[in-house]
Amino acid sequence: MDVLNQLYPSNEQMGRLKSSPDSCEIHLLNLFKFREKAEYVDGRKTDLTGREAYDLYGHPMLKVLEKYGAEVVFYSEVTGLIVGQVEDLWDSFVIVRYPSRQALIDMTSSDEFKVLSVRREAGLAGQLNIETKAP
Repeated sequence: MDVLNQLYPSNEQMGRLKSSPDSCEIHLLNLFKFREKAEYVDGRKTDLTGREAYDLYGHPMLKVLEKYGAEVVFYSEVTGLIVGQVEDLWDSFVIVRYPSRQALIDMTSSDEFKVLSVRREAGLAGQLNIETKAP
């Protein structure tokens, strides 16, 4: 199994997401891999770690999520692997509940998300977002 951490959905993934935006409630499992040192696209100098830069994105995002009817269900650090094997573990994860795919699309298209994403991009080496829904 090949694993590719990314920061944004591919065109194919975005097409799938938009194919039925008014779906029922979904949960996203977000697996995060942080940069050792934050790297800003604009080249600004910083002493922040990737995690610190991401936290400057993550904390204000709680209010943005709320605006779109979403909420953090669970957040935790990844501490080890019990079954299976991967080359490199993720650092932490969060599960976010969205009322629909449309809410996710609207939130990630918002000006608030775009402004805060500068910190997200600086802090993350990549991530996986796994969509789930209750049967």
